[in-house]
Amino acid sequence: MPTTRRILGAAAGTVALAFAVTSCSTGGGDEALDPDADLTQQTLTVSIWADYYPEDLAEQFEEATGVTTTIVNHTTNEDVVAKLTASSDPGIDVAFVSGQYAQALAEQGILAELDKDLIPNEENLYPEALELDYDPGNVYSEPYAWGTTGLCYRPDLTGFEPTSWNDLLNPVDELVGKTTMLSTDRWLSMPALKAAGHSLNTTDDAELEEAKAQLIETKSTLLAYDDTTFYSKLVSGEAAMVEAWDGWCNYGIAENPEIEFVVPEEGADLWVDTMTVLESSENKEAAMAFIDFILDPEIQTWVAENILYKVPNQAAMEALDPALVESYPTLGITVDELFEQEVIVDLGEDSLKYVDLNAEVLATN
Repeated sequence: MPTTRRILGAAAGTVALAFAVTSCSTGGGDEALDPDADLTQQTLTVSIWADYYPEDLAEQFEEATGVTTTIVNHTTNEDVVAKLTASSDPGIDVAFVSGQYAQALAEQGILAELDKDLIPNEENLYPEALELDYDPGNVYSEPYAWGTTGLCYRPDLTGFEPTSWNDLLNPVDELVGKTTMLSTDRWLSMPALKAAGHSLNTTDDAELEEAKAQLIETKSTLLAYDDTTFYSKLVSGEAAMVEAWDGWCNYGIAENPEIEFVVPEEGADLWVDTMTVLESSENKEAAMAFIDFILDPEIQTWVAENILYKVPNQAAMEALDPALVESYPTLGITVDELFEQEVIVDLGEDSLKYVDLNAEVLATN
């Protein structure tokens, strides 16, 4: 059994932002990069979620390229975005952010266009990984991991196999006080929006009001809002069914293989964690080399085996031991099945509607 790592990345711990920031573009500009640059003369600072990468990643990259590399950890998308937008030079070369945040940062001129000549390992990606709505063609970002959201549950405690978001939103009497929901902006609202047949990217006020009313009604049936320990509640039996990111459900399965995961019939999201290069970076050749290094199948296979998240790297996923996929079925969710879900995109100033919705639901007694 691989070592599982509890992370606060991917979808977790994020707060939607309306990016009313001034473009912070300085440094490199649009000058052509040098494919023959001496990387040993460059340094690199990478910001990524803790426990979301091999512990010796910096050492591996330094050994391969000679680039002195520092890795700093951020806790949430909001955390790193605040750093990236606080000054014209945040001192970061490569930042890992979720797809909708990469979209917003690119629109503000904070991200550099990627030089694909310096990232040949992009060819290892599934073709669909270049067709993501937040950045078609991967102009400003390359995907690192991806997944979806659904219901993580214990059949021995629910007494049935859930199929709908309504099984969570309007639980049977036996499950009242035995369920949890995610509290972050886009994921708190998603079950109610999807159950009503609406887009998780909607900005329609009436649809959001409908979702808010349902979420307020659901609140009294919950054990808790929980974004980090919900799988532990399943393992202990305190909860019987929880809203969960697929990878995090695997952490519960690692402790109790009877735990199962299902994407409700109304559908869910396709979230993506990405790698981006800052326009302000003076080390863009090294930054491109780092992204290329990460897209090597060996590194990406490690991510899938140890973080237990799917990766968009076809070569890496095809290298997984079938026994691992059998133990953690969410790793077997196909690309076609993922793309049946909605890609989360940035909503600009309308993101504040979700911030307000969350605040009102969470504040309701």
